[in-house]
Amino acid sequence: MSADLVIEVRTVSKWFGGVRAVSDCSLGVARGSITGLIGPNGAGKTTLFDIIAGALDPDSGQIIFDGEDVTDLAPHELFGKGLLRTFQIAREFSNMTALENLMMVPAEQPGENLFNAWLTPARVDRTEADVRAKASDVLRFLSLWPVRNELAGNLSGGQKKLLELGRTMMVDAKAVLLDEVAAGVNRTLLKDLGQNIRRLNREMGYTFFVIEHDMELIGELCDPVIVMAEGEVIAEGPMSEIRAKQEIIDAYFGSRVGGAV
Repeated sequence: MSADLVIEVRTVSKWFGGVRAVSDCSLGVARGSITGLIGPNGAGKTTLFDIIAGALDPDSGQIIFDGEDVTDLAPHELFGKGLLRTFQIAREFSNMTALENLMMVPAEQPGENLFNAWLTPARVDRTEADVRAKASDVLRFLSLWPVRNELAGNLSGGQKKLLELGRTMMVDAKAVLLDEVAAGVNRTLLKDLGQNIRRLNREMGYTFFVIEHDMELIGELCDPVIVMAEGEVIAEGPMSEIRAKQEIIDAYFGSRVGGAV
């Protein structure tokens, strides 16, 4: 595979009992791309994301991130290396404000240590002010500033997805795994979400790997698009080429989706 891949999946397999969820899967995500991953329910997409993100260990194969074998690393270790993941159902701290949710993200803040609060209060205050300023900038970037003091649990589904995207902006993300970004989001906020993903990609160089069932959003955001079925990659290319492969649409998505794309 190309040396300019930020994520490489090398012949990865994963079994659950007698069922092979991912089967000798190999794929790559180019640095600076927005790469889509589509396929029917049960295709192995989320299992593959779990493996890439360190939540599951593969039974065989390797995960390479930014040129390093990270197959055995835990999610928090991958987070430290700049590989972040969002979820189909947003996982906010519901009893904290939107601003506080973002301020929780950066690791190893000095205020987390009680002795630092006693011995170096000025350092703690300075760091907290810097983190607050960055979180405020992120909320403005995502048009969430008006709800900065709202409890995150009270936000709409779309606002929660934007807040999850904001978490990735609080650290130096090299690649972000987006799982079902459109789930539970109304069309107006989905448009804003798509625009912000494109801005992060274009202006800040973020690489995105996106699982999504909304073919319209995939077509607007992603190039290339990778198609999985039964744990295997069956096609890859621009959405225009995927659309043209009627046998794939008929076999794996059905005629209703085929007409939609």
